[in-house]
Amino acid sequence: MASSEARTRQNKRQRTPNGSVRAALFLALFTCTLRCSECEKPSNIVLILADDQDVYLGGMTPMKKTKALIGDAGATFSNAFTATPLCCPSRSSILTGQYPHNHAVRNNSLDGNCSSPLWQKGPETTAFPVYLSKQHYQTFYAGKYLNQYGKKKTGNDGYVPPGWDQWHALIGNSQYYNYTLSVNGKEEQHGDNYEKDYLTDLILNRSLHFLDDRSPQRPFFIMLSPPAPHSPWTAAPQYEKNFADVKAPRDGSFDKPGKDKHWLLRQPSNPMPSTSLNFLDNAYRKRWQTLLSVDDMVEALVKKLEELKELNNTYIFYTSDNGYHTGQFSLPIDKRQLYDFDIRIPLMVRGPGIKPQQTLPAPVLNIDLAPTFLDISGLNLSFVNMDGQSFLSQMAPELRNGTARPYFLVEYTGEGHLDPDPACPKLGPGLSVSYPLTIPLLSLTMNNYNCPVPLPSITIAPTLHQQLPDSFSTLFL
Repeated sequence: MASSEARTRQNKRQRTPNGSVRAALFLALFTCTLRCSECEKPSNIVLILADDQDVYLGGMTPMKKTKALIGDAGATFSNAFTATPLCCPSRSSILTGQYPHNHAVRNNSLDGNCSSPLWQKGPETTAFPVYLSKQHYQTFYAGKYLNQYGKKKTGNDGYVPPGWDQWHALIGNSQYYNYTLSVNGKEEQHGDNYEKDYLTDLILNRSLHFLDDRSPQRPFFIMLSPPAPHSPWTAAPQYEKNFADVKAPRDGSFDKPGKDKHWLLRQPSNPMPSTSLNFLDNAYRKRWQTLLSVDDMVEALVKKLEELKELNNTYIFYTSDNGYHTGQFSLPIDKRQLYDFDIRIPLMVRGPGIKPQQTLPAPVLNIDLAPTFLDISGLNLSFVNMDGQSFLSQMAPELRNGTARPYFLVEYTGEGHLDPDPACPKLGPGLSVSYPLTIPLLSLTMNNYNCPVPLPSITIAPTLHQQLPDSFSTLFL
């Protein structure tokens, strides 16, 4: 009997693991669970949004590192367009995935609904960062937001849009020095010290700190919006002498008379005087100089993601809010026109499932960015109200099925100038800004012009035969 009880106790000891064995089993189970969790974690997303960077007139030429690290490592879209060629309504389209006629931001002014209380209470509440936050993304924003952001009538610097965990937004329009930031709702003043204040470098450095401090168990979304190459075109000290011999391209519609074009293009002096040529060449050169710091930004960010072993699980998007012109149809500088130089934008993407060295001709709009981000996050897109469509299937067909869009819309409702200015008598309902050379540059106001053209070449009809005084909407078929 005693012998039988002893054997029973011995068998129990053999079947029951001791403390060290139990600890080892627990550790193995925890490690397995953690690894599975990491495998299932959605991909990270980075968006770098330049300000006024063209692609049609060589705006990507200075960006050698960016083209190598994003474009060559993934997909370059040769027919990427903005839904509207102006900063605030374009950025509002990026945030909401909607055309301007749906988010109702018409121009860069408060009266045009730029960052207005109406915007904040309406479209901004359903912008893509709100959905990413619900998908448990850690979200970070740094740089220019919307032109009227942080002003007195839009909530001052204490207002932080919904969906952002870390917020380092510029108050007002693009600056490189002597600006104010809203840092998580608190005012932060900056001066003119390059090491401390140069905005392109500052937002990069803060994004790197964010990457160090984030939780590795959750995906992240980073949006960096440097001021370059927007005016005042202040280059970093080390790049102030670059491109000394560069001039704006003289081909195509450069300094061509616009006598058979719409009203605004019939106003400039033609040919342009030497003062205008010198002015636009200087602007063109300085724009390239400012972009060299953005190129450094991309390189540093990619290097950091590689060090953190996150690069292979991160989609990196590089684009701009709109294009730009320097001398086309004798308009020295600006955007807002319905022509290729103002509505075409750079767009390059690298990330999981995207094969390198791709050039994709299918048309993509900036309203497609938001649904693409949400598609990457795993959100069911039928739950969101967006005009855009995900282009993940175009970049990575092995991950998604989908088709290219058959048509798209480009629209702009214009701006005006209410107060008379003796220096520029033509300022008024159809013209908002005149430069010192008294050459009207900015506000195109046209009305319901439809321009069907074949895809994928997507060239714009070269002629508008009548004055159209209020707005334009151009449909591409």
